[in-house]
Amino acid sequence: MTKSRLLLAASAAALSLAAAPAMADRGTDGDLKIIFWQAASTMNPYLSGGTKEVYASSMVIEPLARYDETGELVPMLAAEIPTVENGGVAEDLKSMTWKLKDGLKWSDGTPVTAKDAVFTWKYCTAPDGGCAQGAYYEGVSNVEAVDDSTIKISFTEPKPYPYSAFVGAQSPLIQEKQFADCMGIKAPECTEANFHPVGTGPFVVKEFKPNDVVTFTANENYRDPAKPAFASVTLKGGGDAASAARSVLETGEFDYAWNMQVEPEVLQQMMQSGKGHLVTAFGTQVERIDLNHFAVDPAQGDKRSTKAAGPHPFLTDPAVAKALSLAIDREILVEAGYGEAGKPTCDIVPAPDAYASHANDDWCLKQDIDGANKLLDDDGWKMGGDGVREKDGVKLSVLFQTSTNSVRQGSQALIKDWWNQIGVQTELRNISANVFFGGDPSSPDTFQKFMADVQMYTNNFDGTDPEKYLAGWMCNKIPTPENGWQGENEPRYCNPKYDELVKTLSKTANLEERAKIAKQLNDMLTTEFAQLPLIHRGQLSAVNNTLEGVKMNAWDSELWNVADWSRKK
Repeated sequence: MTKSRLLLAASAAALSLAAAPAMADRGTDGDLKIIFWQAASTMNPYLSGGTKEVYASSMVIEPLARYDETGELVPMLAAEIPTVENGGVAEDLKSMTWKLKDGLKWSDGTPVTAKDAVFTWKYCTAPDGGCAQGAYYEGVSNVEAVDDSTIKISFTEPKPYPYSAFVGAQSPLIQEKQFADCMGIKAPECTEANFHPVGTGPFVVKEFKPNDVVTFTANENYRDPAKPAFASVTLKGGGDAASAARSVLETGEFDYAWNMQVEPEVLQQMMQSGKGHLVTAFGTQVERIDLNHFAVDPAQGDKRSTKAAGPHPFLTDPAVAKALSLAIDREILVEAGYGEAGKPTCDIVPAPDAYASHANDDWCLKQDIDGANKLLDDDGWKMGGDGVREKDGVKLSVLFQTSTNSVRQGSQALIKDWWNQIGVQTELRNISANVFFGGDPSSPDTFQKFMADVQMYTNNFDGTDPEKYLAGWMCNKIPTPENGWQGENEPRYCNPKYDELVKTLSKTANLEERAKIAKQLNDMLTTEFAQLPLIHRGQLSAVNNTLEGVKMNAWDSELWNVADWSRKK
C-alpha cells in the first residue's frame, strides 16, 4: 500500500469496497465445509486473543470497516470511511464520526443503531472485563450516539491515525440488547451470548460445540438479499494441520482449510491429487518465542506468572536472552517447516516495508553458537558437569511450551538441541491448540496464562498500521487474574519508556515519523527481549477447486468476504 493511501486526506473513493463477483440467489449452493485444525472455543473475539475465534466470529459479527486483500480500508457497516477531507475526522484530529449504512438489521431483525457501538466500547473497557482486544480502544475518551445512525468517537489527544476502534475483525460491534447483562466480571459467564452472538454478518450460529464444531445458517436479514450463496456452513475444528490439508487437497471432503502449518514436501504431495490448491499472502504474521519476564516456579502457587512472583530469575538477563536468540538457526527452521511460506526475521513488525526495522539483522539472522557461549561465559554462567550452566545457585533450565502441531514440534526439537549446545536445559511441552489458544480463564494451559518459561506461537495485526498492535505490549496489557488473564502482553514485558513512546506514536501524523517511532518500538521489544522473532510467515490455506470467490487476506480475517464465496457451476 502506498504512503499516500494512509493519509487521512485520502479520498473516500479510494477506500470504497471493490465490486463483488456476480452471485447466485441466497442459499442455493448448499453447505460450505470449512476446517480449522485449531477449534474455536467461543464466538466472542473480545474474550479470546486466538485467531481461530476471531476468524470464526467474523462470519457473524462485523466492524464498521475492515481491510480488503490489498490492505485497503473498506466500509462494512459504515456508509463510508471518515477522513479529514470528507469531514468525518475533525480538523484537530480529536474526534471522528461514522455514519451507519441505511437499513442495517441484526440477525434477529432489530435495527442496528449507534447505541450498539457505544455499548461495545463500554463492554470492552469495563473494569475487570478482561477484554482481549483492549488495545483497539486505547486513547478513546468517549463514544456517543449522535443519532441512531451516527457514531462520534472522541480521543484523549489528537489521533493522526484514528482507524482502530470498530475497525477490523478483532473489533466488531456486538448487540447491546444481547450483551447488556454481560459487563465486566460477568462477561465470561454469558455462555449463550458468547456462543450464539446476534450479528450482522452473512451467517448466524445454529449450533456451537466448544472445541469441536460450529454450524451456521444464512442470515435472513443480511443486508444483501442475494448473499450468501451458501445456505449453511459447517466449521469443523480439531485434529491436526496435515489431516486438515488432506481433507481439502486429497479427498475433497472440505472446501477450505485454514492455516496449513504442514511441511512443504507433504503439501506438494497432497496437491498431486488435483482436488485443491493453496493460497497464500504475506502480511504481518510472525512466529515468535515469548520470554516470560515473571517467575513461574510452581512453588509460587497462584502467584506464578504474575508480578507478585517477582522477575524471572534469568530470562530478564539480556545476556541470557541474547544467547538464546543467537543459538537459533532461523534459516533451518524455515527450510524444515515453512518453505516458500516463511522468511527468517528478527522483527516483531515485519511489514509493511515502511515499518520493518531490520536493525538487528546483522547479529540476529545468522546462528552463532560460539558467540552465544561466550556471552554466557562472560556473564558468569558456568557450565556444570551435567552440561547445564549455573550462576548463584540458579540453573539455566526452561520449560518450553507451544501448541500441538508437527511443524512446531519439529521446531521445538531443533531449538532444544541448539539450546543444549549452549548449556540451557530444555523441557518440551505441547498443548492442544484448542486449549492453548482458547482463552479459558480456568485453564492453566492457555498462552495468556503462560505457566512456562518460554512459549512459541504466531500472532499478527489487522491492517497496515501497527499502532494498536504495538500498544499491546504496554504495562497495563499484561494478563492477570484481575482481568481474567485477558491481555495482549503475554511476555509480561513492562517498560514505562515504551509506554510513553506508544503514546507519542498515537499523536504523530507524519508518515515517515510514524514509521521511525514504530521501528524504535519494535527494536525495544527485540533488544529488551520481550520475545524472539523467528519467522515472517505467509498465511497459507487450502481451497477446494470447486470453490470460487476466495480472496486471500493477510490484513484481516481470511473469511472477510465469505459472503462472496460460491460453488463453481
